[in-house]
Amino acid sequence: MNFDFSDDQKLLQQTARDYLAANSPLSTCREILEGSQPYAASLWKGAAEMGWQGAVVPESFGGAGFGYLELAMIAYEVGRALAPIPFGPSVFVATEALLRHGSAAQQSAWLPKLANGSAIGTFALAEKPGQNAAEAIAATVKDGKLSGTKLPVADGDVANVAIVAAKEGGKTGLYLVDLAGAGIERKPLESFDPSRSQATIRFEGARCEPLAGADATAIARLLDRAAVLTAFEQIGGADRALEITREFIVGRYAFGKPIAANQAIKHRMADLWCEIEIARSNAYYAAWALANEDAELPVAACLARIAASEAFEKTTIEMIEFHGGVGYTWEYDCHLFYRRAKQLAGLLGTPKYWKNQLIDRLRSAKAA
Repeated sequence: MNFDFSDDQKLLQQTARDYLAANSPLSTCREILEGSQPYAASLWKGAAEMGWQGAVVPESFGGAGFGYLELAMIAYEVGRALAPIPFGPSVFVATEALLRHGSAAQQSAWLPKLANGSAIGTFALAEKPGQNAAEAIAATVKDGKLSGTKLPVADGDVANVAIVAAKEGGKTGLYLVDLAGAGIERKPLESFDPSRSQATIRFEGARCEPLAGADATAIARLLDRAAVLTAFEQIGGADRALEITREFIVGRYAFGKPIAANQAIKHRMADLWCEIEIARSNAYYAAWALANEDAELPVAACLARIAASEAFEKTTIEMIEFHGGVGYTWEYDCHLFYRRAKQLAGLLGTPKYWKNQLIDRLRSAKAA
């Protein structure tokens, strides 16, 4: 049995890496972080031309018609480059919600735009910092009009369409909202990672359309799918952070020898490598479950999300410490990775939320 990726998949990943190396060095992330632009528009356009935004969108809607394994490999490279583009919320959640629950009219109206990058999607779930669970939703829908406040909304200041979680008749569902419509107020938020914008969106009688069958359970499954793909983005960032750290400690000398020769540093680097490899193993299994619609996906998604979040954050903390005094400075790139690790860890619910989900799902499986 062959557990490796195919040659075509490896070529796709290498092409993505080469493109990002040429068009999205770390200076691009820094430029967005320090500047006034919310994302790298030229990079977003280039990614669309490469077919990334439409990776799993059918060709009939202008997509590339790839599979989830290919999208996972693209996500890895986006994370590795710290690409400052609104990729995850638009591709992993908004596009996926339309693919799974959108009507023919909704798919025809939005999937081609999302696939070619002319539209950006987002997912509005949380209504206060730290909120995770869908049952805490207070936004309401009545007579096709949405009211409520969502924050933080990733890329909410630049998105064209939002998939919004709200309640109608006491039941939670997902609703499609054109953010160019009336009754919508958006305000950018200060973000821990300014290279990835966030916003508050206030809906006051905004027109919305329900997504068929998108109840509370469907929202959980949607988050599972996005968690798997985000895990690859996190692992990509962790791998790059470890590579940069290794290069630094090999080249930094103290008392006539590289600090990498010290046994304590070797052990800590080995620990980080193990953390990342454990996360990679969990993510690969979750990607297989995602691609095959396997019943193990809910548990696999939790494991991938938890392991990837912890591996990325731990690697960036050690990255800063191994760089010594300069690791804490603005001029070095360490803080770019630490910021992205924190931003991605809270994007779909904190690791604590996913640990609780894992416990609940394992208990349910055992009871069954």
